[in-house]
Amino acid sequence: MTMGSDWVDRTIADAWDEVTTSGMDGLDRLVYRSNLLGADRRITNTGGGNTSSKLLLPDPVTGAERLVLWVKGSGGDLRTTGRDGFASIDLERFEQLKQRYLAAPERGPKSQAEDEMVHLYRHAVFGANPRPPSIDTPLHALVPHRHVDHTHPDAVIALAAAEGGAELTREVFGDEVGWLDWVRPGFELGLQVAAACAADPRLRGLVLGQHGLICWADDDAECYRLTLDLIARAERFIAARSKGRVAFRGMRFPGLPPAARRALWSEALPYLRGLVSRDRSFVATVHDDETVQEFVGSADAARLAELGTSCPDHFLRTKIKPLLVPWVPAEGDVGGLVAAAAAALDAYRDDYREYYRAHADESSPAMRDPSPTVLLVPGLGLVAFGRNKSESRVTAEFYLAAIEVMRGAEAISSYRALPRREAFDIEYWQLEEEKLRRMPAESYFESRVVVIVGAGSGIGRAAAIQLAKLRAQVVCADRDEEAASRTAAEVTELVGTGIGVAGTGLSGCGPALAVRVDVTDRASVRKLFEATTLAYGGVDAVLVTAGVYRSGGVGDEVVDEAWHDTFDVNVKGSFLVADEAARVWRAQGTAGSLVLTTSVNAVVPKAGSLAYDASKAAAQHLARELAIALAPHVRVNALAPATVVDGSAMFPRERLISSLRRYGLSAGDDESTHDLRDRLAAYYAGRTLTGQQVTAAHQAQAAVMLLGDALPRTTGHVLTVDGGLTEAFLR
Repeated sequence: MTMGSDWVDRTIADAWDEVTTSGMDGLDRLVYRSNLLGADRRITNTGGGNTSSKLLLPDPVTGAERLVLWVKGSGGDLRTTGRDGFASIDLERFEQLKQRYLAAPERGPKSQAEDEMVHLYRHAVFGANPRPPSIDTPLHALVPHRHVDHTHPDAVIALAAAEGGAELTREVFGDEVGWLDWVRPGFELGLQVAAACAADPRLRGLVLGQHGLICWADDDAECYRLTLDLIARAERFIAARSKGRVAFRGMRFPGLPPAARRALWSEALPYLRGLVSRDRSFVATVHDDETVQEFVGSADAARLAELGTSCPDHFLRTKIKPLLVPWVPAEGDVGGLVAAAAAALDAYRDDYREYYRAHADESSPAMRDPSPTVLLVPGLGLVAFGRNKSESRVTAEFYLAAIEVMRGAEAISSYRALPRREAFDIEYWQLEEEKLRRMPAESYFESRVVVIVGAGSGIGRAAAIQLAKLRAQVVCADRDEEAASRTAAEVTELVGTGIGVAGTGLSGCGPALAVRVDVTDRASVRKLFEATTLAYGGVDAVLVTAGVYRSGGVGDEVVDEAWHDTFDVNVKGSFLVADEAARVWRAQGTAGSLVLTTSVNAVVPKAGSLAYDASKAAAQHLARELAIALAPHVRVNALAPATVVDGSAMFPRERLISSLRRYGLSAGDDESTHDLRDRLAAYYAGRTLTGQQVTAAHQAQAAVMLLGDALPRTTGHVLTVDGGLTEAFLR
């Protein structure tokens, strides 16, 4: 990457290990090569690029040897792909497809014949492989070499996106690497690559204008090393040309100090997220390191940002261009930043609609959300938006790559973007639209951020797991930081870390975040929501499960302490969480949902837990009061569980024993905690109408229902999940 103004030459290390690959079959070696190439973002971006190997395999029906192309399939990522990520193509059958294409009366880039070929690829699949072949299949099938790497290195795209790219390519690589002017990916591009190979058998690769690098060899390790070598040569060339030059014509607006940036981001992000999420909800990722500051605050930022990105893989994520917010950096100027962003967003949307109207025809897919996915803020950095954390991280990654491409192109010549007509034809390509339709439908929670206070155990932990399965971004908050971290780790292990590069101290997280919080301390609660905002851009829903239980009644020696603790946590704590969450919701201007966990004890008078029961009754009424106070945008409801024993931090061994003995049940000091817990849970279940144990998972199901869109018109409600306790019937 870069430091300061110069492009830094950092040779990518050769990681190929002959010992590791010695026992692998051809496909495993292809997976190994792909993973190595995908592991370094200077080589290719997330989900971008493709690799292939041509292997002799027995026909599954006849046993005769067939030459089969294994090529990374549609939708895969080189860094993480396995054997199942590769499509298999019978090359003899593919040759027949080629002849059909050549016989088409009207063929060429963007022709109907070319698009039809993509649907015919599946008829050339070898071995009933379910992985759909990608649009780039002809790039690999038509090259007369066994192994092909097609990547998107920043350094090579800088050549591909520079004025005079063909001459620069010749200067860097001599006769080893050729040049092809921009052609949209497809069959015609594959034919042009094949023609270049035939015209000059000495060629080892091609720079594809505005697109990337393709190279080949008849040995897979050699192909891998060739890719690294060509990238290194491009990097050295740019480094030499950029030495001593001031990037982007210097800084117009230097970055604000780190503490000031953090404070501004934490205040401004909910506003920005709300402005961008006018039509649909988005999750944010922030980058504000030196490299980003150098671009967003530069004299050339406005000119280059307006040009948009060049590589088609980039603007499929970042749209035709980012939005550079016309704001003069000033510490604490949240109002000025938000006002500038709001006005600029309106203009951006109008411009996008005009872009769509100018290029769309009757066959074009419907216009997508006209909001930008990347905001550039002078003095602060870059914030990217996506339908979930993973997508926003990838979007940020792509624009970081675009910055490097522009830096390199400007150092050796001048940067040029794809013409808007070409950009539109990629963005609204019917084949890309079909790929989008194949993606899993977006769930309600996928684009939403849920804070769970008390996530370290019991109901909070169970809710975190259920929300993760629904693809929510989950903030696991607890007074016990280790317990919160364990839940966050469990969530991450369940759903994966997601894709895309991490942030730089602000947004460096995946689908789960662990935060320590003391709900009795407003400063601690505020820090919780600041951390959430910096990680994801804002908050959509909050579940409070944190609570304390203190036994004691009239005349008890510890009654004062019991009342202090229980009301501090169970009532005041819930209010502080709601009050701080409301600050974020007001800034976002979007709908929110708050659920307070109370108890059936709120309506069931009983001996021995007077302070606890009274605090839960107060919390239950607090939910009603908050429903009025936070209307109409925030729904507030209460979840009233019966006693949940499994996984609850409120049932240490001592309480299990005392409870069992109070109910006249055996509780030996030498019994295991597990047995004591099961016996008490069975006793509680026996008191209910259903006779069934109520677990933390059951409570979590109800909480998720209240937090989500299952009851969109319900607020001020108390939902009891107790198995059927007649004495807890609300009346």
